[in-house]
Amino acid sequence: MSIGPWEILWIVCGLATLIAGVMATRGRRWLNLGRFAVGILFLVGGATFNFITLVFGEGYDGFADDAHFGWVTDAWGSIVAPYQGVWIGLLVAFEAVVGLLVLSGGRRTQLGYVAVIAFYSALWVFGWFTTIWAALMIPVMVMLLRAERHAAIGANSVAEIEAKSTAGVGS
Repeated sequence: MSIGPWEILWIVCGLATLIAGVMATRGRRWLNLGRFAVGILFLVGGATFNFITLVFGEGYDGFADDAHFGWVTDAWGSIVAPYQGVWIGLLVAFEAVVGLLVLSGGRRTQLGYVAVIAFYSALWVFGWFTTIWAALMIPVMVMLLRAERHAAIGANSVAEIEAKSTAGVGS
């Protein structure tokens, strides 16, 4: 197996996400790194890659061949493979929306992270590589989500304090 530009992108974004998740409580720059890495992973490494593969590639017939359960391989072969344009098209749309949500900040980032966690939670059944990826990334995504929620709560608290302190000025 050769390592090409897509694999490099996935590795770099994955490592950046891992680092950002571990460091997320130590400052905004780590939250921003997490947003950027996950957003780019889903927009470019996910949506763009899957679109290009769908249009110009070999297709997705054998994607589930290494699945942990026979029913996953069977379901993929009978439901997804014959209608790749529809199913992979929906995947591309999902990954693009998630990437944009993650990059957009605030509650939208949190919603995007929830979608990433759900996606990774379903991905593990497709083989050992995806199982290892999910096992590494789900806890990291939970750390990023938690840090985003704490940052939002902190920002709201500061805004409330500032609003209360300026409400009495000039009265």
